[in-house]
Amino acid sequence: QVQLVESGGGLVQPGGSLGLSCAASGSIFSINTMGWYRQAPGKQRELVATINSGGITNYADSVKGRFTISRENAKNMVYLQMNSLKPEDAAVYYCNLNLYAMNYWGKGTLVTVSS
Repeated sequence: QVQLVESGGGLVQPGGSLGLSCAASGSIFSINTMGWYRQAPGKQRELVATINSGGITNYADSVKGRFTISRENAKNMVYLQMNSLKPEDAAVYYCNLNLYAMNYWGKGTLVTVSS
């Protein structure tokens, strides 16, 4: 059983920064891809960024240059540093673990970008 727990969401002003963390536990093997997705009200869940166990990253065009994904393999942690936040970044952010073609999800953490 895999569990993902996000933390770090909250309210931030436009142009501000926020960091998210995700702790993974359970039957996790070293070769996997972890990532962040988000879902705004009335919209579909979308990819934000992913990082595989080798450190290769992938970002949505909308966040390139502003967001940074990282991970600590020894701790089964993945992080998302979000800078220069925009109102359109507001959403529920979900941690994702892709392991042997199975997707696991956290419950999400809310990010609000507003003045």
